[in-house]
This record gives sequence, C-alpha cells and structure tokens, in this order.
Amino acid sequence: MTTKSKPKPNRKAWLCLLALPFLALCWPPFYNSVEPDFFGLPFFYWYQFLWVFITPALTYLVFIKTE
Repeated sequence: MTTKSKPKPNRKAWLCLLALPFLALCWPPFYNSVEPDFFGLPFFYWYQFLWVFITPALTYLVFIKTE
C-alpha cells in the first residue's frame, strides 16, 4: 500500500520567499547610492554583498519548510 504525503498547505507562501532576492536586486536605482557606507564600502556594494548571504539562508529556510 502506497501512501502519498500531503503537500503542506502554506507551501506556496514559503516559495514566494524565493522571489525576494530577485525583487531586492532587480531595480538598481533603489540601491544605487554611496550613502550609507559600511566600513568605507558604498551602499551599492555592501547591499549586494549582503544578499550573497541572505539568499542561501532563504533558500535553506524554504527547503526545510517545504520538505
């Protein structure tokens, strides 16, 4: 007898989190500025670099919650 596991009801809500990095980085005029700087790095660079760490964390969270 095979049993199919039911998909979690809020799976689509978790999957929407995967669009967050795309939306946060797809409009450069939003983050195309020098101020505020962070240890001498302009906002443009450290904002993008921050998403290098946020994106895998979000991906892992979505993976765990939808597994």
